[in-house]
Amino acid sequence: MGKIEETIAKIKGVDPALLDEAQKRLDNLTKPQGSLGKLEDTAKKVVGATGEKNPSTKRKVIFTMAGDHGVVAEGVSAFPQEVTPQMVYNFLNGGAGVNVLARLAGARVVVVDIGVATDLNPHPYLIVKKVKYGTANIAKGPAMTREEAIKSIENGIDVFEEEFKNGIDIAGMGDMGIGNTTPSAALASVITGSRVEDITGRGTGISDEALLNKIDVIKRAIDINKPDPNDAIDVLAKVGGLEIGGIAGVILAAAAHRVPVVVDGFISGAAMLIAYKLEPSVKDYIIAAHSSVERGHKAILDYVGVEPLLDLGLRLGEGTGAALAFGIIEASLKILAEMATFESAAVSEKI
Repeated sequence: MGKIEETIAKIKGVDPALLDEAQKRLDNLTKPQGSLGKLEDTAKKVVGATGEKNPSTKRKVIFTMAGDHGVVAEGVSAFPQEVTPQMVYNFLNGGAGVNVLARLAGARVVVVDIGVATDLNPHPYLIVKKVKYGTANIAKGPAMTREEAIKSIENGIDVFEEEFKNGIDIAGMGDMGIGNTTPSAALASVITGSRVEDITGRGTGISDEALLNKIDVIKRAIDINKPDPNDAIDVLAKVGGLEIGGIAGVILAAAAHRVPVVVDGFISGAAMLIAYKLEPSVKDYIIAAHSSVERGHKAILDYVGVEPLLDLGLRLGEGTGAALAFGIIEASLKILAEMATFESAAVSEKI
């Protein structure tokens, strides 16, 4: 049994009795039933995922996976590939959007080089789990071999397992990689069955002409590689990305340890698709942070069957949406743990 299979075997379903108990608690709080909407749903989900009546979110970690993509040669991005390593250094120096929002949320950011196209300077906060120096151009052939796709998932599992030793109550997913909305759209189109035109967005802000080219590139990639929608690893290998595989591995490992997973935007969503296709029960551990501006994100959320907490017009990635969602999740658990019941507050219930 391989590492992926071993991890999946550890993922357990939630306890219905615990969910019922959490629902009864929520229904007895001093408010009309259901009046706190998604806060109530979120608190209940975290209880189910963790198996704890009063879960903690004190130890928050955002995993930001970085990888490059050969398809940038097709002119699908407004930024050059050199931005990927430059942004990794920005993460390590604490200057990126995810760093700012993670500090606000009280979260650690774990930066992982899983497939940057160049060697990065050593840094005490950089984890190097490089599978290869970026993927190949999916418009001309597969992104990677099946073995490399498996390795990317396994490396994601390894990263989580190592960080889990330091304690993790809740995990956020993040990404970095110029051109990565193209493989994400290809992957999402294949798995969800959506038309490429309906699932492809502007990524870093490309022009109308560049968007039409991007759609054509994705169609060619799918036509040339013919990924099997029923084989998640085949799809990942043929039209995916190394950071997508790495994030999928983190999601699987987190679920195996009963750690709630906060999925960020489109790229993390594509990774969620891979994890979900490998083991559908990961859905019980996933909280969708937000609804991305990227057109394909809604198709991903609908396919897995999760509703986003926020809709703020975000499309940055990095784990920024996850960092923002942490505060909402923490608020939901405060409601569950600290709000008075009708009985304890001596408040009359509805007639």
